[in-house]
Amino acid sequence: MNHTPVIPPLTRREALCRIGGGFGMFTLAGLLGESVTQAAAGRSGRGPLAVKPTHFAAKARHVIFLFMNGGPSQVDTFDPKPMLAKFHGQEMPGGNPKTERKTGTLMKSPFSFKRYGKSGIEVSELFPQVGECIDDICVIRSMHTDIPNHEPSLLMLNCGDNQPGRPSMGSWVTYGLGTENQNLPGYVVLCPGTPIVGPPLWNSSFLPAVYQGTYIPNNESDPQKLIQYLGNRRTLRQQRRQLDLLGRLNRLHLEQRNFDSQLEARIESMEIAYRMQTEAPQVFDVRKESAAVRERYGEGDFARGCLMALRLVESGVRMVQVYYGHEQPWDNHDDIMVHQKLARKTDKPIAAWLQDLKERGLLGETLVVWGGECGRTPAVETSARVKVQNGRDHNPHGFSMWLAGGGVKGGTTYGATDDFGFKAMENKVHVHDLHATILHLLGLDHTKLTYRYSGRDFRLTDVHGEVIREILA
Repeated sequence: MNHTPVIPPLTRREALCRIGGGFGMFTLAGLLGESVTQAAAGRSGRGPLAVKPTHFAAKARHVIFLFMNGGPSQVDTFDPKPMLAKFHGQEMPGGNPKTERKTGTLMKSPFSFKRYGKSGIEVSELFPQVGECIDDICVIRSMHTDIPNHEPSLLMLNCGDNQPGRPSMGSWVTYGLGTENQNLPGYVVLCPGTPIVGPPLWNSSFLPAVYQGTYIPNNESDPQKLIQYLGNRRTLRQQRRQLDLLGRLNRLHLEQRNFDSQLEARIESMEIAYRMQTEAPQVFDVRKESAAVRERYGEGDFARGCLMALRLVESGVRMVQVYYGHEQPWDNHDDIMVHQKLARKTDKPIAAWLQDLKERGLLGETLVVWGGECGRTPAVETSARVKVQNGRDHNPHGFSMWLAGGGVKGGTTYGATDDFGFKAMENKVHVHDLHATILHLLGLDHTKLTYRYSGRDFRLTDVHGEVIREILA
């Protein structure tokens, strides 16, 4: 019987790799986004999520992004404007800048502001407990972005571009730094549902697929229900033997496919899934915290997400993103009083969480970011879409975000909007500047954290971005 092996046909890419000693591969790899050094690193046995050196000394080792999807109102939270009360019900001088929907006269905030801490920074009555932590917080009051509607604004804040198809910030961070715990994903996304754009907000795009965010719905306390297939009837030893066999088969397949990024990611995902079985049940089970701790955080998905984020960072996860809820809860076109209900569910857990980060010695090495994809207009929305004319339209021209820990100068404010809170006027901060600053605090030069794809070097900040050095401690 003839046992001559059947040789599979070569792909064009494989042929180029072999012809002429493989010199054609150098050019092709650059065009397709796979560097030769990265391919070699993948073959060296050093995992793609292994900890990598920084460009310079880092002040932060982890990032937690509390995302208020929908766009919280700056003039009702962290940017008090007395002139709104004075000119309430009147037209804005010079007319309203163009936003997405029709707006009318100026509307004062229904919420009072109070000075907190040694710094005396004014915070809305919506966030009294966060106000007590204000000396650890830097409020940026001059944020601005490009487009008023949610989808491009969400993509800009998460991925650095208004169009889909760019890697998320978390993917860039894990690509640049790796992660400290190989038994857990490097980048975790917690949300009880999904924001309106969904997975493109935490995708890796053209970066190797292993750097994409791991989405976990934080609407459960039981890790076995929270994470599918976390439980397994086989013993760990049996699973290890099964994975070793699959690993050998996959690596043979990987070599034939010239180290395909998507296949590498699937192999790495199976390995992480196996390792997660030993650690994830402990880390994600917030019930293991004392009753007193859980009481301080309160009930609900967001409170649970904050407590999970604390435990994940404590376990060495590089970046955690906690979305407030499904779709865009903070998008209050009809009635700004809905902010009161939303803030009530976030104020207590955020304050408890900041205190715990501090007490556990994690705040200094963890950069905390709070905010949404845009702000809201100081003028009332009057479009035909709203049933109650007591809300505010989207506002990309000026809004607030805040940062804490991780090398940020606490008890400070930076930048300012105009007298009515509509436009950033003083020390304007674009989303690209925020991204550049976050990477800087992690020890990464945003101009040097690049990836060659389709013939050019891409980066999170594209060709923009300046580090906001005035807010650095």
